[in-house]
Amino acid sequence: MSEKKMSSSRKHNLKSLMLSIAKGLLQAEAAQQVEDRKRYMEEHCVPLSMPSSMQDLQELCKKLHGKIDNLEEERYDLENKVTKTDKEIEDLKIKVQDLKGKFKKPALRRVRMSADAMLKALLGSKHKVNMDLRANLKQVKKEVKEEDKEAVGDWRKNIEDKAGMGGRKKMFEGGEG
Repeated sequence: MSEKKMSSSRKHNLKSLMLSIAKGLLQAEAAQQVEDRKRYMEEHCVPLSMPSSMQDLQELCKKLHGKIDNLEEERYDLENKVTKTDKEIEDLKIKVQDLKGKFKKPALRRVRMSADAMLKALLGSKHKVNMDLRANLKQVKKEVKEEDKEAVGDWRKNIEDKAGMGGRKKMFEGGEG
């Protein structure tokens, strides 16, 4: 355990050396990119010679349109391929998470907030929120039918009304049948 701490001046010196090396590498990379671009353009883009006759000019335009169409098809194919691979990557990430089986659940804090305050926070201060639920209910008047009131009366009246049922009233009164 003979680890010695590096002095701050040494740290600063090493840091400045690393930054200068990185700066040189970035400049060399930028110059290489410019050179690669120039070489690619020389290989793929032949210098254009402008024809003098109208027919030659039309032929040149047709060739250029054909090349543009081919390039657009390639670009479209490559875009579709990129989006497809992006979707596959996302699906694989989800599968990896599922296979791990461990999901980080954030620690939730209990927030004490009334229903009015919650709705106000969701809808904004422009909307007036009233949580008086009873005010929104319809008023319904109970209508009691008159027939029900009469039926609730004395049970003996009910039997006397049904006395015409073939003498069954006498059976209730204890008479001879």
